[in-house]
Amino acid sequence: MTVALDRFYLIVDSAAWIRRLVPLGVKLVQLRIKDPPENVLRHEVAAAKALCRRHGCQLVVNDHWQVAIDTGCDFVHLGQGDLANADVAAIRRAGLRLGVSTHDHAELYRALLHDPDYVALGPVYPTVLKKMPWAPQGLERIGEWKEMIGARPLVAIGGLNPERLPGVFDAGADSAAVVTDITLNPDPEARTAEWLAATRVPA
Repeated sequence: MTVALDRFYLIVDSAAWIRRLVPLGVKLVQLRIKDPPENVLRHEVAAAKALCRRHGCQLVVNDHWQVAIDTGCDFVHLGQGDLANADVAAIRRAGLRLGVSTHDHAELYRALLHDPDYVALGPVYPTVLKKMPWAPQGLERIGEWKEMIGARPLVAIGGLNPERLPGVFDAGADSAAVVTDITLNPDPEARTAEWLAATRVPA
């Protein structure tokens, strides 16, 4: 059964961000915390899960699949390095959905071997989030990836903003992920409202 993803995919690094932004109407959020102490991670995931449940939002946990299982989250998202070390069978047995990052054809092939519920492609445009060894993928690659992954959702990420979303969706993306365009904005709440408006499904 094909999973349905909201067109607006927010990515943040703390439950505090979720507390601020999810009540505005966000329905899909990823908690991505790099290398936290175990007790901090579990506290953050539990707090995020409670907030998301209260507001009808799906929670994706990045990398930390065992904590996601223990907390009863909706999704786990794995990068290529984490995919090699994760127990995908355990994730499936627990009933969690799986998303996987891809940046080139070899990574897409590797991801599809695990039958993910969605595939992420990036960076579509240059991004300030982290130093990337990959050149920007561009809109044409979105269409190519969509043809290759079939009915499963395609998430575009990297350098996106509301002004670029029409091209991203027209190219074939099902969902658009954002980090710094919101978290580095002087008014994250107002920028979130712009993203919500820009990703609303046309009537």
